[in-house]
Amino acid sequence: MDRELIAALKSLTDPTRLRILGALAADGGSVEEIAERVRASPAAVAHHLARLQASGIVESSGRWPRARYRLRPQRLNELGRSLDELEHEADDVAPAIPPPAGRELSGEESRVLAGFFEADRLLTIPAQERKRLLVLRYLRDRCFPEDRDYPEKEVNQLLAVFHPDPAALRRYLVDSRLMTRSAGVYRRAVAD
Repeated sequence: MDRELIAALKSLTDPTRLRILGALAADGGSVEEIAERVRASPAAVAHHLARLQASGIVESSGRWPRARYRLRPQRLNELGRSLDELEHEADDVAPAIPPPAGRELSGEESRVLAGFFEADRLLTIPAQERKRLLVLRYLRDRCFPEDRDYPEKEVNQLLAVFHPDPAALRRYLVDSRLMTRSAGVYRRAVAD
């Protein structure tokens, strides 16, 4: 992360500095005027103004003791854009979802799965059919890698590792034709 961004954000964590910014947002002023508005000593205000000025959030005109300070809203906008970029970068990096045995996950699959899984637990069953099918195919490949008969009890146990409602997952797997069911025995479907 950018050191300047970190320094600027740290400068915004102090309550007195936030009060100073509020006073500056309404109207600039000298150290004494600001100190009076925020009910702090002029020395404390001067210290905080120096920190805010170093991060580019506040600027001054004139020399001490007649210096006047004002807020730089464009710097706050820059900080907001930087945070927005960081948020979007974090969204673009999907957490690693373990792939099923024998195949890799595509980037889209990883992103979709990351939205529904946390620490290998399915948080919610997707309502959107395309996403639900992707999640179900992933669960089928993780839980039932072998082409063999799976008794219902075993199916429940395997699916319960991922979600507290294995019955719903079983039903979705069969309805989506990813699994077949006959007399309480499940099997991977021949064709996806």
